[in-house]
Amino acid sequence: MTALDQARSLLARAKEQKAARLREAEEESAAVRTVPAPRTTETRVQQALDTATVERALPTLPAVSDLLSGSLKGGSVYSVRGSTALVMAMMAGPSAEGAWCGVVGLPSFGAEAAREFGVDLERLVLVPDPERDWLSVVAALVDALTVVVVRPPGEVTPGEASRLAARLRTRGAMLIAVGSWPGSEARLEVQGNVWTGLGAGEGYLAGRQATVAVTGRGASRQHQLWLPAVDGSIRSVRPIDLVQPGDPGRAVESGRAVDSGRPGDLGRAVDSGWPLDAGRPVDERWEAVG
Repeated sequence: MTALDQARSLLARAKEQKAARLREAEEESAAVRTVPAPRTTETRVQQALDTATVERALPTLPAVSDLLSGSLKGGSVYSVRGSTALVMAMMAGPSAEGAWCGVVGLPSFGAEAAREFGVDLERLVLVPDPERDWLSVVAALVDALTVVVVRPPGEVTPGEASRLAARLRTRGAMLIAVGSWPGSEARLEVQGNVWTGLGAGEGYLAGRQATVAVTGRGASRQHQLWLPAVDGSIRSVRPIDLVQPGDPGRAVESGRAVDSGRPGDLGRAVDSGWPLDAGRPVDERWEAVG
């Protein structure tokens, strides 16, 4: 069975379950408390269908609002390059307020990292390998979910983008494309990083200041975010926070690796869009985006 068949089957079974529950509810007395159905993937998707709305403004983390100069918009596409952590930060605002999210075409997506950024894993649907039917899988999920993340396997044509845009507007859903996407509301690219936390041969990566270029609607600017800060929060960088060349603990600048001084040390860092947990070494929970 292809990934598209699985997505269609998922939605069909969810609708069947909803119809069955409605029939059962009509037969039961109002005084009898019904037993909730098991939390299968199908029931999760149906819950998303039941609660989906067509609101234009979506809940947004303050740091992401600063980055975009406003809230995330339902019915829109945002393209992100250079950082899965930034994608997770964009997902976190809607997810924390009850929105359902889906991730398509990212087999190494770090669910634990997403949780620490604020994404509710109870309302997260993963389709790691949609194969060649990725566009149809995304279209099917847009019908049920509020936020869908996709990494297209190749270049997206204007025609493909246009067909999906109409669906997004109808459902009020938001698409985050990892890579380029024609006609996106905004293009966000992490152009440089400064890691903090390493000393002379000791310490852990504790925080990252990311320089993000934002382009959209004829305007372009740069913004700096803690992604994350030493305390694990996602917020804008204040002037007092800026790490200057030569500061103790400076680890990586503009994507260049700096060794901690010991061969093979876990403190060595190459910026590939890693979200890192404050106070802990790099481990397999965090995804590197190439």
